[in-house]
Amino acid sequence: MHPSRTDVSLLAVAAVWGSSYWAAQEAAAQLGVLPLLAVRFLVAGVVLALVAAVLRSGRPSRGEMRLGVVLGGSQALVLVLETWGVTRTTATNAGLLISLTVVLTPVLESLAGRRWLPRRFFVAVVVAVVGVAVLVSGDGLSAPTVGDAVMLLAAFVRSVHVTASGSLTRDRPVRTLTLTLVQTWVCALGFTALALPAGLAGAVVGAGAGTWWAVAWLGLACTVFAFLVQLWAVRATSAARASLLMGTEPVWAVAVGIGLAGDHLTWAVGLGAALVLAGTGWGQRVELQHRTAGVAGTAGPVSRPAGGVSAAGPRRR
Repeated sequence: MHPSRTDVSLLAVAAVWGSSYWAAQEAAAQLGVLPLLAVRFLVAGVVLALVAAVLRSGRPSRGEMRLGVVLGGSQALVLVLETWGVTRTTATNAGLLISLTVVLTPVLESLAGRRWLPRRFFVAVVVAVVGVAVLVSGDGLSAPTVGDAVMLLAAFVRSVHVTASGSLTRDRPVRTLTLTLVQTWVCALGFTALALPAGLAGAVVGAGAGTWWAVAWLGLACTVFAFLVQLWAVRATSAARASLLMGTEPVWAVAVGIGLAGDHLTWAVGLGAALVLAGTGWGQRVELQHRTAGVAGTAGPVSRPAGGVSAAGPRRR
């Protein structure tokens, strides 16, 4: 099975987000968590506004504004919950719990569409989750804490966000760039309001060049690029498939840690990465076969060109 352009794009998002841990650690040490989130999204919002102006995309419609506010609010909530939760539990518990997104998303999508994926898909997902557990098992599991409950809530909200991004935008006349712009500014304004009492101005003035390089990477690659590609891709495929591919994020985080931060490759890291990739590859094949069979069973005698474009953007048939 050759990976499609959508699959490659989602893997690129996972890789970029995997690098965000290293960049965020560097920047958060200087700015603080809330000021970092505020500056990251302000940078992304300004860049997206400039891109929209150059492309003359026009003002957001009422529908795009409503969807942007909803999706921006859910994205901001995910980031706040993840940031707060990870500081109150172990890295192992946090990584394992947030990886449950790849289980929760197909369940939510199946409930919304009233069409369940095959059991083999969920077996593949379990293999991937076990891989994440092995991958992040360096500090061992600990007793449940409040932080674990917050991370579990973050995984659920992220699953709702990914599912809603696909179901609320698919087959609707909304523009990916415009919707991402609104979504980003919702996050930027929300985080700025929270960061102002936490010393946003002082943190920005005192930041060094290295911090600003990290902020630029987080704002441009991990927000502008990742948000645009994620929204485009989840409209072109299923939320379950998108979540599964983006679930490889811990593998990329480990790769960046080994390549840039001087981390060591251990047998647990190698085994965990192999399980994540094996489960992801298996799940991709099962999901594609299931979705293709569903289209073939409902398409009738009318022939449709592959990769057709609807008003909502490109969709894989």
